[in-house]
Formats: sequence, structure tokens, C-alpha cells
Amino acid sequence: MAATHKSGHSVAVLGAGAWGCALANAASVNAPAVLWGRDPALVASMRTTHENTRYLPGIALSPTLRFTEHIDEALAHVTRGPGPGLIILGVPIAGLRATCAAISDRLAPQAAHLAGIVWTCKGMEAETGLLPHEIVQESLNPLLQIPTGVLSGPSFALEVARGLPVALTIASLSPALRHATIDALHGGAVRVYASPDVIGVEVGGALKNIMAIACGIADGLALGTNARAALITRGLAEMARFGEALGAQGGTFAGLTGLGDLVLTATGDLSRNRLVGLEIGRGRSLDDILAGGLTAEGARCARAALRRAHTLGVDMPITEAVCGVLFSGVAPREAVTRLLARVARSE
Repeated sequence: MAATHKSGHSVAVLGAGAWGCALANAASVNAPAVLWGRDPALVASMRTTHENTRYLPGIALSPTLRFTEHIDEALAHVTRGPGPGLIILGVPIAGLRATCAAISDRLAPQAAHLAGIVWTCKGMEAETGLLPHEIVQESLNPLLQIPTGVLSGPSFALEVARGLPVALTIASLSPALRHATIDALHGGAVRVYASPDVIGVEVGGALKNIMAIACGIADGLALGTNARAALITRGLAEMARFGEALGAQGGTFAGLTGLGDLVLTATGDLSRNRLVGLEIGRGRSLDDILAGGLTAEGARCARAALRRAHTLGVDMPITEAVCGVLFSGVAPREAVTRLLARVARSE
């Protein structure tokens, strides 16, 4: 018997990493969902075992979730279904531009059948300093007139895949796309809130990784929980200053994609960015850490964020300190000393 779903939308998630897979699994509860992966061997394995042994080992995936290594098949799922389709781009920011370019022409004949395109990546493009929505504007054909938005919030993929509670935010200028995303994902352990502030949500998702590295460094130096609390608080203020200079709403940073995501990433044991900071605080170099296979989005984002902050005339002392440690040979303890030596100011 065919599965029945409460959502009137079909969903295609492009990207079979941990987060893309976890989201596709969650979406399959509400909507007909397909997960696209570029690696045929991984897709074949998921199709056979209903488990992503590479990124989410031990997690049983929904029996209604479909898998494909053919991007045309994934797009057909959302452009030829009974209701408006939703595309979720579960690729990292380094792959966002290429993915948008790959789907742009393919979508042209059926663009009107889409509810929209949502991305989940966090960060800034290393070469350009662009946020994800700016990359999408450059790489997705504007003549398609497809609503777009960002899905973000405090979420570890492993916990979502296990069915543990999570709250996310869909930010878009399109009320219809916000509704479609909530319709496809909200329910059970997943709560989805709506926001029109795309810039604020993206800035929160990008900069919290940098602040998590700073908190990890402080923890690695055994500076105590007082220091961690100070870094989180002043890091949040730094995120808000940067975001507001780009046009974000200040109140966004008090929500899930600001404070919520920052606290999770700066304190959670599953946080790769915090772990990188911990290892640096304990004396390891960034090159040594990355050579061991650990990745951290904050390390890639930090220099791009600092360059853009200088252009905007925004003061970002924590980001500057992290860049000094990661890329300029500043000793972690010296970076902390410089932060403490800054002139006192009103909060």
C-alpha cells in the first residue's frame, strides 16, 4: 500500500551528507521525499539498507524515503508531482554555487510548479565573502522567478536523525514558501518557525561558528565558564553588529538562529567548531587538526567575515582574534590577553 502523507508538497533534498539525509528523513514523515546524492555507491547502499553508513551510521531511515543518484530524477519528483514541490539544498556553502548552476536550466520548463528552493548551508563564500542568498542570486537564473529562502537553527544532524526534538527557522521574503516549508517539515519532534529576515538568519548561522571556535579555545586553555559566558555574550553582540550593518533585524539574533544556534555550537559536544577550538587551545595547529580529517566551517568563514567587516567599518574583535590564532601565528593565550586589554566600553 502506498504511503499517505499529510503535506500537499513533494520534497527533494539535494545532498546526502549528514544534515541533508537527516532533513530528508524528517520530511518523509509529512511528504513524499527523495534524497539525491552524487555518489552512486552511497546511494545504492542507502537504497538497499535504508541507512547512511558513511554519515549517519546506525540510524534507520524511513521506509518511505526514496534515493537517487540522478539529479534529473530528483527534480522531476518535485516538478511533476500532484502539489507544488520544495527543493532543499543540503550542500555545503562551497558547493552551493555549482549546485544552483546545475539545476537552473533543468528547472526552466517546470519552474512554475515549484513552491520554492531552500538552502541549509551556513557560512560565507571564502573567495567572495558572499552570504548564501547572494550566491543564489548570482547563480540561479532570475528569470525562473522561484521563491527562495534559508532553513537554519540550532541543530545537530545526528540528533535530528535520531528523532530528538529540534526547532528550526525558515526565513524567506515569500510567505508562500515559508508556509510550504513548515507544511513539509513541521510535526512530531520537528518545530519550524517563520521569519522574513534572510540576512539575519544567515549571519547568525555563519558567525556562530567563529564564536564557537573562540569558546573552544578558551575551554582548551581552561579559562573557566565565566570566560565562556563572556565570549558567548560578546560574540552575540558582534554577530548583531555585523548583521545590522548588512540590513538584518536586530531582534533575529535573540532567536533560534542567533542566540540558540550560538549556544548550541559554542557548548555542544557534537560541535566540530568548538572541537577545533579546544584542540587549538590545547596546543595543536589548525593544519594538524584539518589534516586529521576534522572540518570546521568557522575556520573557512573567519577571514571572509573579517574582510567584509573591515569594508563595512564594523568592529569584530573576537573574529579578529580567532583569525590571528588560526592564520597569523598568534598564540591562543596572547589572543585572549589582547581581548582583555581592550579599552572598556558601555555594553
